[in-house]
Amino acid sequence: MSIVVPVHSEPADRAEPLLPRLTGMGYGGDYNPEQWPEQTWYEDVRLMREAGVNLVSVGIFAWAMLEPSPGRYEFGWLDRVIELLHDADIAVDLATPTAAPPPWFFRRHPEARLVDRDGRVLGVGGRQAFCPSSAAYRAAAASITEQLATRYAGHPALTLWHSHNEYAGVNAHCYCETSAEAFRAWLRERYPHLDDLNDAWGTSFWAQRYGEWAEIEPPSRAPTVVNPAQQLDFLRFSSDEHLTNFVAERTILRRLSPEVPVTTNFMIPNCKWIDYRRWAKEVDVVSNDHYLQSERVDNHIELALSADLTRSVADGRGWLLMEHSTSAVNWQPRNLAKRPGELRRNSMSHLARGAESALFFQWRASRFGAEKFHSAMLPHGGTETRVWREVRALGAELPKLDELRGTQVAPDVGIVWDWPSWWALELEWRPSVDLSYLERMTAFYEATWREHLTADFIHPEGDLSKYPLLLVPSLYLTTPAAAANLASYVRRGGTLVVSYFSGIVDENDTVHPGGHPGALRDLLGVTVEEFLPLREGERVALDGGSSGDVWTERVVLDGAEAVRHYLDGPAAGGPAVTRHSFGNGTAWYISTRLASDDLRDVLREAGLPRRDGLPADLEVVRRLGPAHAYLVAINHGDRDASLPGDGDELLTGRSCVGELVVPAGEVRVLRSQQRTM
Repeated sequence: MSIVVPVHSEPADRAEPLLPRLTGMGYGGDYNPEQWPEQTWYEDVRLMREAGVNLVSVGIFAWAMLEPSPGRYEFGWLDRVIELLHDADIAVDLATPTAAPPPWFFRRHPEARLVDRDGRVLGVGGRQAFCPSSAAYRAAAASITEQLATRYAGHPALTLWHSHNEYAGVNAHCYCETSAEAFRAWLRERYPHLDDLNDAWGTSFWAQRYGEWAEIEPPSRAPTVVNPAQQLDFLRFSSDEHLTNFVAERTILRRLSPEVPVTTNFMIPNCKWIDYRRWAKEVDVVSNDHYLQSERVDNHIELALSADLTRSVADGRGWLLMEHSTSAVNWQPRNLAKRPGELRRNSMSHLARGAESALFFQWRASRFGAEKFHSAMLPHGGTETRVWREVRALGAELPKLDELRGTQVAPDVGIVWDWPSWWALELEWRPSVDLSYLERMTAFYEATWREHLTADFIHPEGDLSKYPLLLVPSLYLTTPAAAANLASYVRRGGTLVVSYFSGIVDENDTVHPGGHPGALRDLLGVTVEEFLPLREGERVALDGGSSGDVWTERVVLDGAEAVRHYLDGPAAGGPAVTRHSFGNGTAWYISTRLASDDLRDVLREAGLPRRDGLPADLEVVRRLGPAHAYLVAINHGDRDASLPGDGDELLTGRSCVGELVVPAGEVRVLRSQQRTM
């Protein structure tokens, strides 16, 4: 068996490093010196050098220390911290501290407190407790950002600006009167006339038609379900309001420090409420925070999904892993520690899939506050701990991978992902509570991962041409433009696989005319007469020995052919999986939630590449540079693995002829001058 780099992924010239002032892969994490006496800072810097740290994020939650009262600034302590780091050749990712306004701000501006959907004014004892539309908040955020940029622009340690922290990560939406006014202004931009809004929202239903803009409110809790089109627009508005705040800070930073890139840390895919594709166009560098789902046995697959999605949002370019954990994550239901070697494997998986840094939350474990039981690079137990030893070992190893910077990940398959479709799918009163966007995405992604493939995630209206196989796990909301794009892709020879409850509504959550699956009906060559969701725990049998649960449909063939039939259940005798020749390509449709092995079988029939002979727990990613091809192999299993390969292994420094051996729990990175590995 050979592993072939796809012909559509020819290497381009090596891209410029994301952070020109950084000479290698970034390594470090959040540093919060304000939590410690000054004498501890010297020990921190000494240990950072010992661990190989070259980049730290500073000031993320330091607003109250930097501006202890309105207009009174204390930068002396931060000056000393930055100088210590600079003297140790450690670069600084300097944050604006605007995710956590100080207590004086809320005392002066109680109207800026966030109001939830039930109308409750929330407290301010945590972070991100402000209304994102508040003029007072925006003015205060602009002021502290201006002060920071004025003081530190041109400092040689400054390598990256870090605006805010995890926008909308805790509180995405505010329903106060200020937000209501901002929502109405946003709607006026979206809809030229009030009649356009009424038509888009279908306000003739339940006598909701608006006669004046002032009558429109945010979709606060109501006696019954609020208009889903109104909810969907409010979600778009909320994402845009946070983006407006980021752009305001970024504008100040660029004006005063134009040579330093600006980012903010995304949370892909864990933050549902931000349309990160829109945001990615506004940052200079895409960065992401990822925390392992510790109770999931195969959580390394979800990690890979997150990394691939982040790279895809970055349009295939490199990105920064801004935060992940060395071990336990204290806000999860059970604080499971990472196993020995897992810290390294997790970091390497992100790097394999496009990251150019491995940063953690945080450097030194906090003794107080809400995250005192969160793991850190320097644990409470100090330098006599396993975590510290693994942190040091990873820091010593990362420079061996510096040549991966600027190379491109070679994808094998495309998967369609769209945030508004996710939002719309999971509003109230859908045909089944078991419909889940992430569940379908994860199932299809897992099928590709277990075939040792790498996926790109594509917008349904984006460029699909380089993917011979395109998967659509969930696209409930399908715009006419997206439907036309998918049809054009298949017509030109592509293979498309679509899962159930896709193509149903347009961008306003209005059902496409003519029957389901609406916008995709002609492309798929089927009509769905009726949705037939299943009872909890109910399963149906299909011919060929496969089975499904959660969902079935009464499918009528209209040009397609049946590949699988239902043997029992509410759709017994009818088509379950179909295939339709369309132009020069083929469109498949899966109308039930297949068991995982059965889903892989169907995807293989549709053309999913197979890489037989590789162990099930071996993760394989290919990267291309101008002179070399690279293969990153990560063994998540408890047995040694091997795969064909020739070249130089970067981590051990050994040459490889014919076979690359990856011991259990280990990582290998093979460099080759060949186009096949």
